[in-house]
Parts: sequence; C-alpha cells; structure tokens
Amino acid sequence: MGPERRVILGVDVGTTAVRAGAFALDGSARHVRTHAYPLLQPLPGWQVQDPDVLVAATLAAVSACVSDAAGAEVVALAVSSPRYGVIGLDATLSPVTPLLTGRDTRSAEVAHDLRVSGQSRELHRVTGTPVHPGSPLCKLIWFARHEPYLCSATRWWIGLKDYLVHRLTGTLVTELSTASGTGMFDVHRRVWSAGVLDLVGVSGNQLPPVLPTTGVLRLSSAAGQAVGLPSGTPVVVGAADGPSSSLGAAAIDSTVAGLTLAATGALRTVVAAPLVDPAETFSCAALTEDEWVVGATVDNGGNVVRWAGSALEPDRRPASDDQLAAPELLALAERVPPGSDGLVMLPYLLAGPTPAAGSGPPGAYLGLRSEHSRGHLVRAALEGVCLHLGGVRDRLAELTPVSSVRLTGRAFRHPLWRAVMAAVLDCPTQVAGEDDDAALGAAALGLFAIGLAADLKGAVTLLDPEGARTRPVAVDPVLATTYRGLRAKLPALHAVVDRVGEILDEVAAGPGVGWRATTASRDVVGG
Repeated sequence: MGPERRVILGVDVGTTAVRAGAFALDGSARHVRTHAYPLLQPLPGWQVQDPDVLVAATLAAVSACVSDAAGAEVVALAVSSPRYGVIGLDATLSPVTPLLTGRDTRSAEVAHDLRVSGQSRELHRVTGTPVHPGSPLCKLIWFARHEPYLCSATRWWIGLKDYLVHRLTGTLVTELSTASGTGMFDVHRRVWSAGVLDLVGVSGNQLPPVLPTTGVLRLSSAAGQAVGLPSGTPVVVGAADGPSSSLGAAAIDSTVAGLTLAATGALRTVVAAPLVDPAETFSCAALTEDEWVVGATVDNGGNVVRWAGSALEPDRRPASDDQLAAPELLALAERVPPGSDGLVMLPYLLAGPTPAAGSGPPGAYLGLRSEHSRGHLVRAALEGVCLHLGGVRDRLAELTPVSSVRLTGRAFRHPLWRAVMAAVLDCPTQVAGEDDDAALGAAALGLFAIGLAADLKGAVTLLDPEGARTRPVAVDPVLATTYRGLRAKLPALHAVVDRVGEILDEVAAGPGVGWRATTASRDVVGG
C-alpha cells in the first residue's frame, strides 16, 4: 500500500476474537487481522472474560493492521462490540468484576421474575430491549441480590466497548447503541431511565455519559505508542455489533431486511426511530440517532446442519473446525427432493440467553422412516433452519414493512442454502458478494462520522464497492409451493412437540435434565 493511500481502521471486538481491518478509502485494498481470546466458564451458566486480555488482543490486532498498512495515512479508528456485556470498575477505573458477557445466564432467575411479575413489558416499552439473562439490567439486579458488598465497592458499571474506548482515549463514556442495549436507557427520551435505575438499585452517576455513535475522541499517547499511531488520531466510538454488521452488509435500506447466516444467524432491518415490539421479542438498537436497527439473532443456524451430518457419522472427522456443514454433506442433501420425503426437523438444538422468536419446542426429527438416508436428515435440518428464519421474517414484517431480503454470510455461498432460503421467504431476495462484517461497518460509520462520506450507504460503498453490490436469487416456484405447505403445518407440529417436551420434563430423573430446565429459550432474538 503506497504512501499516498489513506485507510480507516475498523475494529470489532467479538465474543471469542477481535477482528481489526485497515480499509483503503478508495476500496482498493484491505488488511484484516484476528486475535482470539478465551471465554471462561468458572461455574455453570457463567461466561466471563478478563477485560484486560481483550484490550491486549485489540491493541495487538490494531498494531498488526497498522504495520500491514505501512506508509498509509490512518484517518481514524472506529470500534464495534457486543451490547450486552457488563464490567464493574472501582474509583480508580480498575475492574472489580470480569466482563460478564451476553452469554452469561446467571441472572436467568431475575429475568424469569420480571416476566412473571409483568414488569418486563413496561421495561421493554421504555428501553427497547427484551428482558433476558444476557442484559446488563438483569445482571445488575443479580449483583444486588448476591454480591451486595461488591456493589458497594463499584463506582462505575460499564460495557465492554466503554472500557476499550477508555483504554484507547483516557475518556470514560458510552454511546447510544450500547446504552440502548443495557435495558436501563429510555430510547424515546434518550436518557438513563430514573424509574428503571431505581428498580436496579443503581444511580445515574454510576453510568457513563452517552455520546452519539458518531462521537469522536482522540487516541491517547500511551495507546498510540502501543499500536503505532500518532496520539490525537480520531477514535470514533461507533455502534454495537448488530447495527455495525447491518451497515457492513450494506443492508440499511428501509423495508429491506438483512439476513446473515453462518454457524448462527440474524435478521434485522433499519427504521427511522426506536420501534418497540409488543411481543417482547425483537430488540431495537441505534446505528445513529436517525437510524435504528430492529431485529433478532438466532442460535440455531448452519451449526445445526453441521451437527446433523457429524452426529450421524462421528468417526468421520470434519476437515476443519468450521461450524458449517462440509460441502460433501450438502451434496448429499441436494440429491433429496424438496420436503425431504416427509421428514421434518425442528432445529432447536441450542438454547441462548435472550427471548425466543416464538418460544420453540425441543429439537426433533418428525416423520422419520427407514427409507430416509443421511442426505434426508441433512436436508431436513437445512430446511428446518430456513423455515425457522422464514418465521422470524414473518414476525418482523408484522412489526415493520419488509418488502425484500438481502442475504449475507458464509452459508449462502452454497447454492442449496440460497435456493431453499429464497423459496421459504418467497419474496424478492438478493445475495451480497461478501460476508456481513461488523469491522467493515465500524469503519464505514467512522468514515461518515469524520465527514469523509456524505451518508452511510456511500461510506460502505467507498470501502467495499464489490460487497455493496448484490445479485438476485431466483425463487423456484416448486420449492416455494412445497415450503409454503410445510410452513402452514409448523404451528401444529410445534404444539405437539411442545407437549412432548412437557412430558419429558415430568419424567426427568432430576433437576437440569428436562429441556425446560433452563429459563433460556430454545432459540434467540434481540441482537
């Protein structure tokens, strides 16, 4: 990369790794570095991390990107991270807790109590965030119940990105996107909700001030030395990972839903103002003050199809640790007719920490007969995942118009995934050339924030002109008819298998055996 080039750094701090990218402003090049870190589980349901380990990994990834782009001018650094983590700091701004990630479900009983009492509905109306064990709201109530002495020693309660931005700039702030995921922020009035804080037992001065997602701070000299950038380099506080992913996929047009699918999935669309789901299912998070992302995350995605293949032939070791099904498995599924000769899979294998997109029954194969082959089992799993995502789209469309869907993610590189998903959706569908990328979204938001792009769509097109392009996916009318019939039968199948789950609970030998033993749902939304 020549010295005349300019780049912007986008950083996405994920659950198990940080992904940093240096993106040329003319879209001609990018350098991406990834650094992994452990997710710790000291007790069942607890999933935590050392925040300083994440900071060190982020600095290392950024430093590597800066080195890769040697000679280029770095115009800014922009950050993205998950919304639901929480860290306690003392008066010296040192952590007194680990990072409790969004997957930490220790506060499941708190979430259950708030739902049973009916308080969850008003909390969701005010904050736009469903009540679930992953949210900071429930985690802080858990701390008040179980760790009161720690609470008294805690000066600040902050999120992961807040801590990272503090370490980069020396300034302790949060931003609108992360604040809108805490369950304590009034998304309509754009302030911390006094009523919710009273419920939680936290004062407003224990929470950081809220900047716009386009807020710009300056890199400190210490952080600059660590990553090889001049002090004073602009640091854009950025948005959370869900909105950043939507932007990175260029799926930010009104009435267009972005559906991304890899091991897990997500379906989101952009609205002009906070939108609250009366069913307490979908969450709403800020991308900017005028663009809000409403949608759902789904734990049961390509990983279910991978499981369907590997569980049936455990002696065949997968070629990689990729959580998607191997091409040879999908080749078997392609030989099976649509509808899998009467075999149906309800793909609810994994439980997550956030509310269900329609609380599902336990996972199940239905209609299994001796003539069904391994290919049938794999195809039924793939069809089950797509049918479930189609149902999520339907519920989202009840909340806000969805006229078309844009597909991104590694799963849709395969024609079978594209064909089945498009037939299930049965609406205008396009596939993008690149994966959904929160680091790219962070960089695009940063470019807009510092005034080098006129709008968000223009920013992502500048940085990734190929990824911003789409091509249509033809809807096969035979497939669409088949899946329309299957979707009509799903409610009855869910009801039957739901009752099976209740019976299994009744005969379970002890606590924790039944599928309902966790208050987490079978599949998740709200991301």
